[in-house]
Amino acid sequence: MSADDPVATPSQHEQELAALELTEHPTVKEAYRTVAENWLSRAKASDAMQERFEAAFAEVMFSAAVWSSNQDKLRPKVSCITRLAHPVGDRQIPGSRWGIDNPDTVYRVIPISGDERYEIRGRVGDHRMTENYFTLWDANMGTVAVLNGKTMDVDSDGSYTITVDSEPANGRRNHVQTTSEAHEFYIRDVLLDWASDDPNHITVERLGGAPGTPARTLDEQAEATAAMMTYFANFTGKLSHGIYKMPANHFNLAWSADKVGAMKNQVYVMGRFDLGPDEAFVVNVNDGGAEYFTVPLSNVWGTTLNIVDATGSLNKAQSVPDADGSYTYVISPVDPGVANWIDSDGLREGVLTLRMAEFAEGGPTSDLGATGRVVPLDRLDDEVPGLARVTAEQRAEQLASRRRAYLRRLPEGTPNERAN
Repeated sequence: MSADDPVATPSQHEQELAALELTEHPTVKEAYRTVAENWLSRAKASDAMQERFEAAFAEVMFSAAVWSSNQDKLRPKVSCITRLAHPVGDRQIPGSRWGIDNPDTVYRVIPISGDERYEIRGRVGDHRMTENYFTLWDANMGTVAVLNGKTMDVDSDGSYTITVDSEPANGRRNHVQTTSEAHEFYIRDVLLDWASDDPNHITVERLGGAPGTPARTLDEQAEATAAMMTYFANFTGKLSHGIYKMPANHFNLAWSADKVGAMKNQVYVMGRFDLGPDEAFVVNVNDGGAEYFTVPLSNVWGTTLNIVDATGSLNKAQSVPDADGSYTYVISPVDPGVANWIDSDGLREGVLTLRMAEFAEGGPTSDLGATGRVVPLDRLDDEVPGLARVTAEQRAEQLASRRRAYLRRLPEGTPNERAN
C-alpha cells in the first residue's frame, strides 16, 4: 500500500490496534454483553435480521471503541470510522460501520474545544469531490458551523489549512469559528466516482502550550467506550424503530434537519421494503437536479450490506439513467438481470435511505421525488418495460470493477486477502 494513503495512515492503524486491545478490557467486555442483550430484547427483529445481528453488532461496537478513544480535545487525532474489516499487520481489524452509513462516504472525526485553537492541514485529491463537508458539531450532533470542502480555498498543489478558534476570520481563509458548544468535527468525504475520487489528506494540531490535564487512564477510557457503546445502540435502535413504524414499501420524502447527524440541505428518502418470495421492489428516482445521490440498503442494526462484492448500494455515477433522465432500481435478493440491481444480500426486508445532495443555488427542481412498488419478478419486463439489461459477463465485470474501485480506499485489503 502507499505510504501516503489519506486514510490508512500510521495514526489510523495505531488507533485501530489500540481499540482492538480496548475491547478486551473487562468493563468493555461487560458492556458488550449487556448492550447486546438489551438491544436484542427491544428490537423485536425478524429471524432473518436476528441472523445478521452478531456481525453487525461487532461493527457498531468497534466503531464506538475507535470513536470514543479520540475524545481528548487537548490531544486531538483524526479518526476514520465506518471502515470495512481489514488486516493491520497480522491482526484482523473489525469493521466499524454504524448508524446507517453511506457507502460512498469516508467519515472522519476530530475532537474540538471552543476554548482552544487548532489548525487542520491537508490536501484535496486531483479530482475534487462533488460533496465534502467539515461539519462542527455540538455534543448532540447539532451543527455549530460548516465549511464546504468543495469550495474552500486550496493552493496550487491542492494543499489547504483550516484555522479553528473562537475568533472571527479577520481575513483568514478557510476559517471555522467555534463556540462554547463546539465538540467535534464530523468530516464527510463523499466519493461519487469510486475509481477517481480521493479522500482528503487530513492532519490536526492543537496550538498553544502543553495540555494542562493528564490523558485518560485505561480504566477511564474503558468507561467512556462502554458509555458510547450504549449510546450507539440506543441511537440506532431509535432510528430503526422509527423506520419500522412506517408502512412497508412506502417512502417518505422530506428535507433533513441539521440535527442528530443529518446534513443541512440534504434530502433523505427513508423507508423499508418487505417482500414475499419471488418479489422485487422497484424504485424510481427523480433527482431534482442533484449532482449526487445514492441508493443504499441497510439492515435493522444500522449497517449497510455487502458493498464491495455485491451491489448493496448504487450512486448516480454507478447507475444507468432511464430515457427520461430518471433512474429506476430493482431491489431483490436474486439477480433480475438489470443494470440497476440493488442486491439485498439474501434479505427480503431491509432499510432504504436514499440521499440527494448538491443542488443548484435555487434548490431542487419541482420533479424531485422517489416512488416505489412491489413487482413479481416474473412480471418485471411487463410492468417495468425498458429497463437496461446486463449479461452474466457484464455483471461479473461490474462487480470486479466495483471491488477494484473500492479497494482504493481500503489498501490493506479485506480479511484473508490483500489488495494488489
